[in-house]
Amino acid sequence: MADPQSVRTVLDDLRAEGEALDRLVAGLAPADWARPTPAEGWTIAHQIAHLAWTDERALLAVGDPDGFALELSAALAHFDTHVDDGARTGALLAPDALLARWRAGRSRLGAELDQQPAGVRFPWFGPPMSTASMATGRLMETWAHGEDIADALGVSRAPTARLWHVARIAVRARDYAFSVHGRPAPTQEFRVELTAPDGSLWTFGPPDAAQRVSGPALGFCLLAVRRRHRDDVEVRAEGAEAQAWLSVAQTFAGPPGKERAPGRGRPPGERPDGSGPSAASSTSSTSSTSSTSSGEA
Repeated sequence: MADPQSVRTVLDDLRAEGEALDRLVAGLAPADWARPTPAEGWTIAHQIAHLAWTDERALLAVGDPDGFALELSAALAHFDTHVDDGARTGALLAPDALLARWRAGRSRLGAELDQQPAGVRFPWFGPPMSTASMATGRLMETWAHGEDIADALGVSRAPTARLWHVARIAVRARDYAFSVHGRPAPTQEFRVELTAPDGSLWTFGPPDAAQRVSGPALGFCLLAVRRRHRDDVEVRAEGAEAQAWLSVAQTFAGPPGKERAPGRGRPPGERPDGSGPSAASSTSSTSSTSSTSSGEA
């Protein structure tokens, strides 16, 4: 089995995640690109435009750190609108042009990351990123925004082993999540046990930790990318700090945005053992959508 933490595995998984979302949107009629998604004010076009915009910023960070420093200065000067402006501008493109832009950017980024020497780090909007961290972050965002698009289209996507990367980001970002919510970091170690889509167990943290989180990997990841309310996922916590974490968990840098409203039910197709729809393709879903700000991954 491939090491999920190796740069090669992460890059392969990033490419696969992009291809999976590409298949979801490639055949859409032009009118479908204007469908609203759960992110308030964002259509499907905004979601893809945001991914294209962020891939291009990642390319800048990898290939032109000085140029990225200028980009970062612009972002800090207009922190509340910078990301939304990028999505809004990209969404004005015709769907074919926007899709071509996203494809070109993610292909170039994958190729650039594949050529980086071991140990290199790139500037970013948060802490500097290694090659693996940059690729993992792009995978997480691609999956999260793909969920918004799937919700807009009324389909559910089969979860894959690539969710391991999203779960690991959530675990590693635990203290950061508390900080962006203005809360002190936990003082205790956590144990996280997640049922993977294939029924195996993913574990993080010491096995004897008193603070514990467990449940389906799909539900945990949807919670951590803030695409589901805690009441709508089968994720359990033991211990006061673990309970608090499930209220603030997030995988992305920046403000958490508006919390998704409860009442959507279990993620479409999710079974209590953590697996999802058996089909690799999307299946119909009747779940409703709720509004959230675009201040999210």
